Amino acid sequence: MTITKKQTGSTLELALAGRLDTMTAPELEAALSKDMGGADSLILDFSKLDYISSAGLRVLLSAHKAMLGKNGMKVVHVNDIVQEVFEVTGFSDILTIE
Repeated sequence: MTITKKQTGSTLELALAGRLDTMTAPELEAALSKDMGGADSLILDFSKLDYISSAGLRVLLSAHKAMLGKNGMKVVHVNDIVQEVFEVTGFSDILTIE
């Protein structure tokens, strides 16, 4: 998985490419803990994300909770495969998905 970061003011945007699974979830978790502290809003661009596992979902839930007291988190450009995982797990009811 590759992570591309962009900070615009207090908005942190991370674009993910590849697979977010047990092997790569710690990489996303580290990137979020390093850069999320100064951000008031978080955008996760999934346009190039092919797959997400339960380990990836755990990282998303943690990030979502961390952003609740701020301007929030949204996930954008979700493909059908990842969207189906969100719907089956109930994450589509928790996350803001555009």
